[in-house]
Amino acid sequence: MTDDVAAARAAAEEESAFSHPPVAPDTTVAYGDDPDQVVDFYAPRGEGGPAPVVVVLHGGAWRAPYDRRHISPFAAFLAGRGFAVASVEYRHGAGEPGGGDPVAGRWPDTFDDVAAALDALPGLIRERVPGADPRRTVLTGHSAGGHLALWAAARHVLPAGSRWRTDEPAPLRGVVALAPIADLEVADKLDVCGGAARQLLGGDDHFAERRPYADPGLLLPTGIATTLVQGRTDVVVPQVVAEAYAEAAAKAGEVVGVTLLEDVGHFPLIDPGADACAVVAEEIAQLAW
Repeated sequence: MTDDVAAARAAAEEESAFSHPPVAPDTTVAYGDDPDQVVDFYAPRGEGGPAPVVVVLHGGAWRAPYDRRHISPFAAFLAGRGFAVASVEYRHGAGEPGGGDPVAGRWPDTFDDVAAALDALPGLIRERVPGADPRRTVLTGHSAGGHLALWAAARHVLPAGSRWRTDEPAPLRGVVALAPIADLEVADKLDVCGGAARQLLGGDDHFAERRPYADPGLLLPTGIATTLVQGRTDVVVPQVVAEAYAEAAAKAGEVVGVTLLEDVGHFPLIDPGADACAVVAEEIAQLAW
């Protein structure tokens, strides 16, 4: 495939994924005082007993123009498959002074928010989504959100003294990371999303020192069942990033599943109109049930 053809297909996939109108949640609950510290809940559709919970972390290179609205059709799709869905918002990178392009992430705010949301969610789910079973929770995230999902599941192996470290593993059935920026060093070398990985950690002066606290590729093994779903033709977050994480896990003595989808790029994984989205739902179901 030529570069022009690959770029055209990637653009068409992105257009399709973003063509779905945002889907309003059943309820929105705050987990902090900042306007971005909220969770959208989508109640499970259909009959049956208590539903597994899927926690969704949206992507967008940790940058301010992208929020949970673009992934709301995916959240509603999962609710239609019988899951209770919690779509987490968090603080992104702000614009540079003088109106420059948004940077990726805010240190430590982005990580503070994801940690606080995950800590609050079991109680919030019990209060706000009576048809859900928080004991069967799967964490998922797309792209930058895939990074945050892997990181949130690894807080118990963070370096001692980290503000986000937990004493025990998160009570998760597993993680399904979708085209995740799973290895910050590899992503940085490839300049994924315009240097987003380096920006997330505060730039050149902080990248090396902060990686042990933020790079999922260094936070292994987790002991939590983990699957990566990756399109082979992804030009936004290339396949090699997911493979680097899986290789690091193997070296740490842990098996991480990698589901590679032929002729699939970055955005079909969260596009309810794409076959790849059904594959994602099945991967989540295998862990949740």
